[in-house]
Amino acid sequence: MIPICVQCRTGGNPCRCKVVGPTLGLVAFLAAGVVEWPVGALVYIFKHAKGRRIMGHPATHVYPKVSRSIPI
Repeated sequence: MIPICVQCRTGGNPCRCKVVGPTLGLVAFLAAGVVEWPVGALVYIFKHAKGRRIMGHPATHVYPKVSRSIPI
């Protein structure tokens, strides 16, 4: 079965859709989330704003930077 590109609805990735960058971004997001979310939850008990910032870090900083750094 040939994978179909979501954007242009054709097989074989002719429109050069980004696949590797977002995939590695997701892996980095999950790795950072495993560490930062429990820490953020603990900090949230004492300092709400700082805890929210820590828990939001994977989504606001890690995923976008990793997915943009790889052009394919």
